[in-house]
Amino acid sequence: MQINKRTGFTLLEVLLVIALIGILVGIVIVALNPAVQIAKANNAQRGSDANTILNAVWQYSLDNQGSLPASILESANCAGTAAAEICKTGGDCSGLTNLSVLTTNEKYIVSMPFDPTGSTANGTGYHVVKSVNNRVTVCAPDTELGETVEVTR
Repeated sequence: MQINKRTGFTLLEVLLVIALIGILVGIVIVALNPAVQIAKANNAQRGSDANTILNAVWQYSLDNQGSLPASILESANCAGTAAAEICKTGGDCSGLTNLSVLTTNEKYIVSMPFDPTGSTANGTGYHVVKSVNNRVTVCAPDTELGETVEVTR
């Protein structure tokens, strides 16, 4: 009598090991540093929001013979000007930059975007200033990971 004795792994065993290794690698990648990934995502959102606000300001300017919204303050430093924070849509704009001319009738922007982690009760967490030469800067002073989010045109 001959006994067939095979050595080795079955296809099912190999696939299970590969799947298990894949799951473990995925868990390790996520566990390494999700806070950094979230911070990077927040900073990317801040950059997108700053561009959105700046595009709305320039669309307003184009429709109004080059005039910028009157509430944008003149300053050399975007993040350092406390009064330059943009007011939320529908909020109390006392002491804040009121850009409601951009959201009226949703002509330039539907509503002001706000910082994913740093908005105040009535502010968006974003600041806007203009230079003496009417260059507008929108910045996010509450960025994470030591990055700077600032857009100028």
